[in-house]
Amino acid sequence: MKFPRFSRKTLCIPYAVFLLFFVIAPMLVIVFYAFTDTNNHISFYNFSQFFSDPVKLSTIAYSVVIALITTVVCLLLAYPVAYILARSNLRKKSVILLLFITPMWINFVLRVNAIRELMNWIGILGEANYFNTVFGMVYDFLPFMILPLYTSLLKIDPSLYEASADLGGNGFTTFTRITLPLSFPGIVSGITMVFLPSMTNYVVSDMLGNSKVTIIGKFIETYFGTDWHMGSMIALILLIIVLATTLLTGGFKEDENIRGANL
Repeated sequence: MKFPRFSRKTLCIPYAVFLLFFVIAPMLVIVFYAFTDTNNHISFYNFSQFFSDPVKLSTIAYSVVIALITTVVCLLLAYPVAYILARSNLRKKSVILLLFITPMWINFVLRVNAIRELMNWIGILGEANYFNTVFGMVYDFLPFMILPLYTSLLKIDPSLYEASADLGGNGFTTFTRITLPLSFPGIVSGITMVFLPSMTNYVVSDMLGNSKVTIIGKFIETYFGTDWHMGSMIALILLIIVLATTLLTGGFKEDENIRGANL
């Protein structure tokens, strides 16, 4: 009895089936609804109506600004933490790292509710909606910035720092010529993991901004409850923004290519 010959292509079958039913098929449905009207006739009305509505355009602008501020704050907070943990000789630094990522194990809604109660106790809930939204975003996504930065910094060969010192390099030169370029893949990964979800995480903006801060994710959720055609168009536009952002940050490049380009 002959058994079918096993090959590496066989391993691709489950992934191909998964991509077909859970990625390609839903995307085709989104594209279909985005470019059709209520009678399922081909139409570009949703596209033109979106870009002619100042409310929708301002929502995208607000979403991008909030995501940018969140990403910058996360980067400024996470880089020193990751650098200290990666470069220090602390025996318990793994425990310290664990403390930063432990919130990721707690349910997302519970964390947001905890921050909401804290803000309510301080007395700023309902008073500083945009600040509260950014604060909640930073709290939720900070671990996603720390981890890739820590991993990249940990991979840097310590002998490079010794070579820099032997050649007379000071701390600033060593950081700009060695640490920063070699940690760039972690920076790119962290920015991607923080910026993109921040544009769509309307749970934080609803709960901490008292529903007075509307981001593009909230628009999608609202329209899919009433108008699938416009909701699909907004989702498609968001996908284009995500792809453009990933291309600009070099998210599709190989890790080695990013390193080589910055050395």
